[in-house]
Amino acid sequence: MRIIAHFDMDAFFAAIEERDNERFKGMPVVVGADPRGGNGRGVVSTANYIARGYGIHSAQPISTAWRLSEEAKRQGKPAAIFMGVDMEKYSSASEKVMTIIQKHVSMVEQAGIDEAYGDLSFTGSYKRAETICKKIKAEVKKRERLTVSVGIAPNKFIAKIASGIKKPDGLMVIKENEVEEFLKPLSVRQIPGVGPKTEMLLQRKRIKLVKDLKKFSREELIDWLGKWGSDLYDKARGVDDSPIVEEYAPKSVGEEETFSEDTRDPNFISEHLLVLGEAAFRRFRRSGFKSFRTIIIKVRFSDFETKTRSYTLGKPTSTLDVLRFEILRLLLPFLDKRENPKRKAIRLIGVRLEKLS
Repeated sequence: MRIIAHFDMDAFFAAIEERDNERFKGMPVVVGADPRGGNGRGVVSTANYIARGYGIHSAQPISTAWRLSEEAKRQGKPAAIFMGVDMEKYSSASEKVMTIIQKHVSMVEQAGIDEAYGDLSFTGSYKRAETICKKIKAEVKKRERLTVSVGIAPNKFIAKIASGIKKPDGLMVIKENEVEEFLKPLSVRQIPGVGPKTEMLLQRKRIKLVKDLKKFSREELIDWLGKWGSDLYDKARGVDDSPIVEEYAPKSVGEEETFSEDTRDPNFISEHLLVLGEAAFRRFRRSGFKSFRTIIIKVRFSDFETKTRSYTLGKPTSTLDVLRFEILRLLLPFLDKRENPKRKAIRLIGVRLEKLS
């Protein structure tokens, strides 16, 4: 019998800031870019659950988060506390939490800085698996003063959904014979990997819930969505054979910058992209990788249209000069009519390295 747990830290970055600042207790906390009095140009990294009650959420423009905070303030609620991202502190906390999980579970896959999967099949029963997860939750709360939500299920897919149902500080167990009934009433958006575009495509077919998705054949879903359609067919039935991968390594490393003002200045944009490339290269080195093959640049225009362009090298490299050359080559079309025919100003640029080894 396969038993998998998904451990998901609750509002991780914001929770750490609350823990480390006594005056933040019971206050709405937002971690992300500097809001600059409503004129900030970055995004929200995470928000605690009080701030989420204001409508603030991850990936939201920081200026929107500021306006929502001000609106709440006018209603007599406390204004949100905005904090910058302290990745070094968050990474340290993550390591400590992962150590606690690994003490109780021998096979662990770290899926990100704030989440992990654990194989609890060795327990032989959901009851014993639940007991172990309760011990982990209690130890994380006592030692790190943080909360973690846990989903326990027959596979990674169901466990991940289950961990999010009773947040924060929740625990949910879905046994094999409960999977079908558990999935039926869920929105298709709750399936990991289904974003706004896929949701819109499915809604055109009047597919809003997982039970609606089950009415269609694998072939029909493939016809609409390609290979992803086949995966959705399996997920609608709770099927997921993906293994626990014990060795965690970032899939990519990157850096991005939101400019204080939109710009068309090619020299300014090029210089800043080179700086970002060098910062990404340093992260690549610090992460212990020896080479990369794919280079990606990201450009967001003043109207928020976002484009990415990538290039995969013929063979892996570890050379900064190669990176500099390729990111400038990828950038050039955005500085002329090839990728920017309307000569729109640029508000954000980024560099990412993938196919790391």
